[in-house]
Amino acid sequence: MDALIYLNGEKVDYENAKVSVEDRGFLFGDGIYEVIRVYNGRFFYLNRHIERLKKGAEQIYLDLDFGVENLVETIKKAVKESGFKDASVYVQVTRGAAPRQHAFPSNTKCTWLVIVREVKPQPQEYYENGVMAITVPDERWTRCNIKTVQLLANCIAKEKAKRAGAYEAIFHRGDIITEASSSNVFMVKDGKIFTHPANNLILHGITRYAVLEIIKNNNFELYEETFSKEKLFEADEVFLTGTMTEVMPIVKIDGKIIGDGVPGKITMKIMEDFRRLTETIDC
Repeated sequence: MDALIYLNGEKVDYENAKVSVEDRGFLFGDGIYEVIRVYNGRFFYLNRHIERLKKGAEQIYLDLDFGVENLVETIKKAVKESGFKDASVYVQVTRGAAPRQHAFPSNTKCTWLVIVREVKPQPQEYYENGVMAITVPDERWTRCNIKTVQLLANCIAKEKAKRAGAYEAIFHRGDIITEASSSNVFMVKDGKIFTHPANNLILHGITRYAVLEIIKNNNFELYEETFSKEKLFEADEVFLTGTMTEVMPIVKIDGKIIGDGVPGKITMKIMEDFRRLTETIDC
């Protein structure tokens, strides 16, 4: 089984998982989503993903009419039925189907989707040796803290990285580094760790949150403040965080070697602590 799917609370075969041609997610990108990781049958911060989904729904005036508790039960049921020990759970909610108009329609029912897939781990050499990234202008809207399905700018950036032979594309607004196409960005300089503040210009990543806790537990100096492309290139270490990325060291950006060109000690320590965390968290 490649994927297990629940659509609007009902289990369906992949080929029968269909939505209306007038679904607002299809027509307008009018919806939100989450990607939740399961490690050896344990959910990694499921509660935080659900809270972010609820907050995102509030911010776009979306009524989760199917019930959040129903969604959580469906997620847990789907993972159990899949039989996958290590899985990703994709959750998407749209405003539903209605004749096309920009203003939000009245009396529509949400379309909600849960897809469970078995996780294929990233190549181990990525974590051992580090990966490359490029920088691209951040051309997204200014509500990046809402995890909407409007991801075309992210997709274009990821495609640019792919064509450049890089793992990820790092966004900058003007000269300021924000985040990456599907991950948050951290840099280390002189033992101090920097990452963009959690405002409207970045997604408040769940893995980012976990890494912030790891940083505090290790008494590393942390600065949630903006930094420039120039500072990024001068960093001793750079790493990414994300649900599927986990903690990923970056050793080259735009062809420029970062630090010594190998994953740094602080990055490696955070990576080790994160992996231990995935063995214990179940919520």
